[in-house]
Amino acid sequence: MKNSIRVKILKYFLVSLIVIIVWNLLSLRQLPESINYGVSFSKFHADELQLNWKEVYRAILDDLGVRQLRLIAHWPMIEPSAGKYNFAELDYQIAEAQKRKADFILAIGRRLPGWPECHVPDFANTLSEGEQRQKILEMIKKIVLRYEDRPGLKYWQVENEPFLSFFAKDHCAVPDEEFLKTEIELVRSLDSEHPILITDSGEFGTWYQAYRIADIFGSSMYLYVWSRVLGPIRYPIGASFFRVKQKIIEMTYGQREKILIELSAEPWLLHPIVDTPIETQLERMSIEKMEEIIKFAKNSGFEKQYLWGAEWWYWLKSKGQPKFWDFAKPLFK
Repeated sequence: MKNSIRVKILKYFLVSLIVIIVWNLLSLRQLPESINYGVSFSKFHADELQLNWKEVYRAILDDLGVRQLRLIAHWPMIEPSAGKYNFAELDYQIAEAQKRKADFILAIGRRLPGWPECHVPDFANTLSEGEQRQKILEMIKKIVLRYEDRPGLKYWQVENEPFLSFFAKDHCAVPDEEFLKTEIELVRSLDSEHPILITDSGEFGTWYQAYRIADIFGSSMYLYVWSRVLGPIRYPIGASFFRVKQKIIEMTYGQREKILIELSAEPWLLHPIVDTPIETQLERMSIEKMEEIIKFAKNSGFEKQYLWGAEWWYWLKSKGQPKFWDFAKPLFK
């Protein structure tokens, strides 16, 4: 009996040892000497914060000195009413980026960054799923043809985390890989020069679905979140988690450029920021947590990293809390 217990303990020990060795081998990765930082900018988010979005955007370009941007073509902004297209806001963002020789990624589709993930204009809420998809394709064509030759355009991002089915499921249709491929093929048929970026969740995404159909793969990274069961939590993972995922996906589907497209640097809240006490916000995302996140991401193996939260840093600055804005400045110099 005692021998049997010893054998079991030895087996568990050997299996654990093998797992640790394999994990450590997979996590071996030469880290970049320096990180090329950018930010996402969302007029939608600036409006939520009741800010002058042009003022915020210019401050991101001129005060922070950002030269790598992800811009977002939210459907309600581009087509506020059926067949009536509005490019004024996006034209402005791209023109200002061009003045400063900044590069930009342009995210297009229905599911784009920012809660509730799937952004649909009022007129489209009465359309069937098939009718919505047709309108989405028409919108994508308009956007691509308008901006394909703009200096500074780096990639088209088609949809955002399109395979993360459980998140925002009440606002988004069931993920459909075939329709995503239709969107991708449409973009490629209109513009063969610019690569297509497909994104997935860093913590929950399997990556393989997005990676295998993308020219460029983008991962999000959220360390501090809120759980309906546990409340505010930090995911119990280290930076090696991301290095291992990169190694496995490379071994399976080959080498491809990978970027950290959404590094969260603002609080995960239950209510809109403007309706949440600043004390609660700073508890959920303190400057110490932001410092930890930046250090964590440096060790993840991604050379290009786009932060999410610049509008919030500016909002805090307008409330007499400039430390996040000031902390971020050196990242972009």
